[in-house]
Amino acid sequence: MPPVVEMQNVTLRLSKQTLQKARVLAAERATSISGLLASQIEKLVETNDEYEIAMKRAFSRMEKGFRMGEIPKLDRDALHER
Repeated sequence: MPPVVEMQNVTLRLSKQTLQKARVLAAERATSISGLLASQIEKLVETNDEYEIAMKRAFSRMEKGFRMGEIPKLDRDALHER
């Protein structure tokens, strides 16, 4: 049995024109305006969470460094030899 998730209502103000278009869009997707908004916000939050995880992973790898092969050590005289 999935865990029970507590839901909370949110009040939103939209122009009449936007609200009408949202009603049509929600109807086309067989959902309510509330369902439409909830799914979009959940996608935004999930995408942001994935981004944060990827950034942390990338910074961790950068701090660790990458093995790029050994660079031969040259002395100053060898570098400036003509």
